[in-house]
Amino acid sequence: MSVRHGGRPTGSFDTPEAGARLRATRLALWAVALILAARQMAVVLTTPGNERLTDLETWIGPEGVLHVKGSIYASTEFTGTPFGGLVLRPLTRWAETALGWSWTFGSLLLVVALGVVAARALPGPVGRRTSLLAAPVAVSLLMVSLPVRDDLWLGQTSITPVLLVLLGCFTVRGQRASGLCIGVAAALQPTVLLFVPLLWLTDRRRAARAAAGTFAVCTALAWAALPHDSHTYWVHHLAGAGLGGQADALANQSLHGALLRLGLTGHPETALYLVLGAAVAVLALRRAVRYARDGQLLLAVAVTGCAAIAVSPTTWQHQLLWLLLAIVGRAGRRASDRYVWPVAVVLLTTLPATMMLPEMSWMFPLRDNLVLLAALAAATAVPFLPRTSPYYREPIPAEYAPPAPARFRGVPLLPFLRRVLSRPNLLLELLLLRVTYAAYQQVRLAATGGTISGGRARAEHHGRMVLDLERFLHLDIEHAVNHAVAKIDWLREFFVFYYESFHFVVPLTILGVLYWRRPADYRWARASLGFATLLALAGFWLFPLAPPRLMPTLGIIDTVHGVQDFAKPDYGTLTALTNQYAAMPSLHFGWSLWCGVVIAVVAPRWWMKALGLLHPFLTVSTIIATGNHWVLDAVGGAAVVGAGFGLSYVFQGSRAGSAADAPTTPDSTGSKRSNYLNYHLFR
Repeated sequence: MSVRHGGRPTGSFDTPEAGARLRATRLALWAVALILAARQMAVVLTTPGNERLTDLETWIGPEGVLHVKGSIYASTEFTGTPFGGLVLRPLTRWAETALGWSWTFGSLLLVVALGVVAARALPGPVGRRTSLLAAPVAVSLLMVSLPVRDDLWLGQTSITPVLLVLLGCFTVRGQRASGLCIGVAAALQPTVLLFVPLLWLTDRRRAARAAAGTFAVCTALAWAALPHDSHTYWVHHLAGAGLGGQADALANQSLHGALLRLGLTGHPETALYLVLGAAVAVLALRRAVRYARDGQLLLAVAVTGCAAIAVSPTTWQHQLLWLLLAIVGRAGRRASDRYVWPVAVVLLTTLPATMMLPEMSWMFPLRDNLVLLAALAAATAVPFLPRTSPYYREPIPAEYAPPAPARFRGVPLLPFLRRVLSRPNLLLELLLLRVTYAAYQQVRLAATGGTISGGRARAEHHGRMVLDLERFLHLDIEHAVNHAVAKIDWLREFFVFYYESFHFVVPLTILGVLYWRRPADYRWARASLGFATLLALAGFWLFPLAPPRLMPTLGIIDTVHGVQDFAKPDYGTLTALTNQYAAMPSLHFGWSLWCGVVIAVVAPRWWMKALGLLHPFLTVSTIIATGNHWVLDAVGGAAVVGAGFGLSYVFQGSRAGSAADAPTTPDSTGSKRSNYLNYHLFR
């Protein structure tokens, strides 16, 4: 486990111009990393003093460095190792303000060092482009990750053990120095001792002995200096008496915490935890040894680190940096599958778990342990490819349709976004769909200050403006249609059912059918829908608008939700999740129009096309009859959908193309076949 395993740049720039562009890109990425670092420091230091560096405050408080009485899950007390407390004791001599600045700035320097070392540890051979861009990209990802953000905000030390392990494996010379770094890291985070058998099994036995000896010496020094705290930590907690408390709902991401959240307690829970922990450790070490011997030492380190945080009883969110290192593993034979694992890891380590899964009670056990499950998958299950695999460097390429002629010069603006004929990875699509919709909900709600009633006066003012414009244009039919429909029971119930049922069902059904039967059209339709939704979010943010049913003096009957208190409206379970003042543009109508256009374009029968176009007609009738939108909201919805299709055309070119001139490409078995045949097969 030495520096020779790390990747080194190979190749050169094709032209001086290409080299200059690459260096400019590298400089820009470093500028992004610097901006992210400055932002993180500003966020920490502008937070009120009683809310930031709270863990650091417990270390420098008047009662000493360690507070390990009671449950090990008492998140308001310091539960690090006694050696960690011994190292941090000198910090009590510093002034609190200076300590906050210096601690935060020093932590940021450690993050930069971690990113640079990880980038230099990539398995070789590494291309020139990767060697230049890997470090700033790694530092930027670390800066935005939840573990680093929590570490900076809390004043924790979880960056240090990871950096020490990487230094010991990739930077320092000599096995004894390597073992010294890893031993100190284990003294700060005991489950890092899993690296000792990894060193031993990869023929680094001198380093393994040095790591074990360093850990023993550091622990003995702490015991001599802090005997009471050492006895409490090692004897009380290792005996299990300190492991019985309730684990924090989301902060603790360990096997032990997950079992506690599932309701298991006492000796049966402890026994199950020990058995599962041992199984995870053995499986992870076997995989890590295999990857280390394959030349993927950074992946071996990440796998071992993921096992360490899973089996530790006190793994908090700020200790999950090992999972981010696992992004270097390559999984999947197809090019479209290669992005699933890195995208999933980046999303899991940068977004809260509530954005990854819906707010449904039956999914809470999965949501609360989502990061833990990802770490367990990295340690024991994800089928990372060995470097000897023919798909490691050259995955099965995607198949593209021939470029279609465009009416305008310069279209498409992004030629590399060619029309792919094969299906995208389903897991990746579902993951991105969920995260995108969660972001859509957050932006939609934030448009009025993060509350349902926020911005009510402004939204009602905009409502009066829209009503005046409709009266000028003689389009103010909302009141008449609403009251006419409300008098006919069966018609009112039909529109209520249509409003509540078809908004999500029809678009998702169309996307599902296109994904399975028409993959190329699926990508075109998905891109158009995405552009339209992004434009609608801008409308929600810039022009919050009260719908007719929430205009106090208009007299509209809310046929869906019933009579409302305009100061505190109630929309059932969606009250806290939706912004009812996001009426312009109407995505109810916009999405239905998108459905109609897509069906009209791709459906093979005329009656299917007609049925598809009936959906937006029924939807616009529904949103007006129920008082949920103005007529001009539907016009706005049509505008953003039209713009969405237009942007898709501008960026990607025409949907239709002449497949007859398609070139032949090798398939997964190495034989040749025509894209023309694939095109008609998928159709």
